[in-house]
Amino acid sequence: MDTRGIDQMLSDLRSVSQVAQGKAVAPDAAAPAGGVNFADVLNNALKDVSAAQGEARAMAQNFSAGDPNVNLQDVMVNLQKANLSFQQMVQVRNRLVTAYQDIMNMPV
Repeated sequence: MDTRGIDQMLSDLRSVSQVAQGKAVAPDAAAPAGGVNFADVLNNALKDVSAAQGEARAMAQNFSAGDPNVNLQDVMVNLQKANLSFQQMVQVRNRLVTAYQDIMNMPV
């Protein structure tokens, strides 16, 4: 089973979390020389979540259609991975909204 997409998304979300907390982010090979671009990391994470959901949906449809190459265990694992990645993205969104509200409520 290929989990590179999920691992990359988790890495991206950890980077976003560290940036949001004001912690230094360890540079990696994918990071630009100037640092982490927040918009790119968030966009990539959203694309990864969407891809995971699409893959899980396609696998579930193939299983429902009776494809002998798809087993129930893989379908359930992929559906759970997609669900967890979506829940994690919702939590990131909630943190972003909270941060935005905090900034907007700061006295000038």
